[in-house]
Amino acid sequence: MINERDCVVLTADLAQQGLQASDIGTVVHVHGGGAGYEVEFMTLAGETVAVLTLLPDQLRPIARRDLAHVRD
Repeated sequence: MINERDCVVLTADLAQQGLQASDIGTVVHVHGGGAGYEVEFMTLAGETVAVLTLLPDQLRPIARRDLAHVRD
């Protein structure tokens, strides 16, 4: 189960919002017991890039061996 304030990984590119699969976001709201998630994506400097409502198949929880990476 994904909860509010959990970090999650985007599983699909969202080119219109400038996001790519593997980008990391933070869940700010859970809709309908997990039917959807409001997720905020931020730069490492703290600037919000997007706040989106996503379906469960568009994200996954952070895994134990995931690594963060940087891109422009």
